[in-house]
Amino acid sequence: MSSLKELSICKVATVTGVDMKTAGKTVLYTIPVGKTFIPVMVVIRNPSASLAGGTDYDIGTGANADTWVQANDLSAMTTLTTDTKIIQTGGTKYSYCASSSEFGIKVITGSTAACTAVIDVFGYLF
Repeated sequence: MSSLKELSICKVATVTGVDMKTAGKTVLYTIPVGKTFIPVMVVIRNPSASLAGGTDYDIGTGANADTWVQANDLSAMTTLTTDTKIIQTGGTKYSYCASSSEFGIKVITGSTAACTAVIDVFGYLF
């Protein structure tokens, strides 16, 4: 029988303590061997500090995490522990996330203050 991750859109990962200031990629979900992943939504929540200044975050696979949704501006997330941003594709065409690839977020222009956040990844496998 197929797993719930193949039969529904569900939360496939929650990553806590994601550095939202320092440039670089954080892996959020590694696609299982033999499966393909369709991301549907990413929820960024509970910032530990203001994300003011955080104007460019890319989300996806590859070294630059730039295959899904790019140039996400999170600078309006200034209320600690309660702000939430839901990121979806908005109808844009993108490629599948291949078997064994690493879906993540890359800080391009991060927050001014040191800040971490919790990130939830939703989608399905086939």
